Amino acid sequence: MRIAVHAFFPHKVVLLFCAVSVLVWAVVLASHGPFLTRLAALLVQFHRIGVVPGLGRAPVVATTPTMAYEKELKVAQLAVARAAILTKAVFHEKAKGTLSKDDKSPVTIGDFGAQALIIAAIKHNFPADEVVGEEEASSLREQKDLSSKIWNLVKDVRLNDAESDALLGGAVQSEDHMLDAIDMGSSAGGSKGRIWALDPIDGTKGFLRGGQYAVCLALIVDGDVKVGVLGCPNLPVDDSEPLTEDMGAAATDAEGKGVLFSAVQGEGATSQPLTRGAVSHGHPIHVSQISDVSQAVMCESVEPGHSSKGDNALIADKLGITARPIQMDSQAKYGSVARGAGDLYLRLPVRKDYIEKIWDHAAGDLIVREAGGQVTDIAGQRLNFSLGRTLTENKGVVAAPVNVHPEVLKAVQEVLAAK
Repeated sequence: MRIAVHAFFPHKVVLLFCAVSVLVWAVVLASHGPFLTRLAALLVQFHRIGVVPGLGRAPVVATTPTMAYEKELKVAQLAVARAAILTKAVFHEKAKGTLSKDDKSPVTIGDFGAQALIIAAIKHNFPADEVVGEEEASSLREQKDLSSKIWNLVKDVRLNDAESDALLGGAVQSEDHMLDAIDMGSSAGGSKGRIWALDPIDGTKGFLRGGQYAVCLALIVDGDVKVGVLGCPNLPVDDSEPLTEDMGAAATDAEGKGVLFSAVQGEGATSQPLTRGAVSHGHPIHVSQISDVSQAVMCESVEPGHSSKGDNALIADKLGITARPIQMDSQAKYGSVARGAGDLYLRLPVRKDYIEKIWDHAAGDLIVREAGGQVTDIAGQRLNFSLGRTLTENKGVVAAPVNVHPEVLKAVQEVLAAK
């Protein structure tokens, strides 16, 4: 006859017996510190299910998992959104206070102002973090009139949501603090620690001509991108709106435009309207499900100095793509691929000595990968953000949905090998 054990030993008695046995072994192994630590944890579990006599059953408290880098993401989103208020104001000005840097690339009062606002927000929340920023303030310290003009923009920028604005530390305190904040973007980068990569206006030439541009911010931890945010004031809010050939020119930030792309490593990518208020969790975005690469929409840079358009055309021909590429400035291309409005983004070297900057790719790279895409250089290697301020080990960029990336990469390599 089969007799159920629990008829003689109710389950709590059995568990209590186990607890006593553990205590006996504890006496034997008392000299072993790690064992005692595990024992304490086990007794806590016994207490929670009500086995330890006299203590009763402890209440089970439901907990909500905390998203990794939750505060960093929110600060980044709000900092980019606040900076975009300033860039949008400058975008509508005919005179944008343009200077020429040592490499002959342009910089505007919008670049300086946006960098000051974002770095001030980062340092308020994460004072020990470093920032790799594109701009520095030496020219402003020499040109007081220009510095004053930027300060008049920066000091009045506010988010409409008071709690969100307070999280960023409120207004920048003074013109001197503004200049100091700009200069805090001088980190050398590297493979250790928490480093933010910031491009206050990516696509400055597009910004000047009235095209696409992006405010870009990414957190790199020990060389790995963990958080990425792109503010694209002139892209459509609607993720399903297709790209058009005039997308990169005569752009506008009117009603229905302005999108905030975000991603956290391992947690997917999202989009939401770029507003002056609080941020939301956003809507999940995904790269396109294209299977026939000949039907792909290709994105490429407007500036011929940024990518070889001749090589792009040969690659498109090899893949059977007949549609004309969509030309636009900035990491708005990454955002467009991430939400499936575009399918491919190629940035091919125009000269052997050209080296990409980490702030031009860090945020977009993560957002595309978290949206289900793949981003590599022309050799098929992941972009390496751990080597300083530049991508010294990488040449070019190939971004595409995972399922067609190998086919696209093969075409890229065949075209470049034939040169």
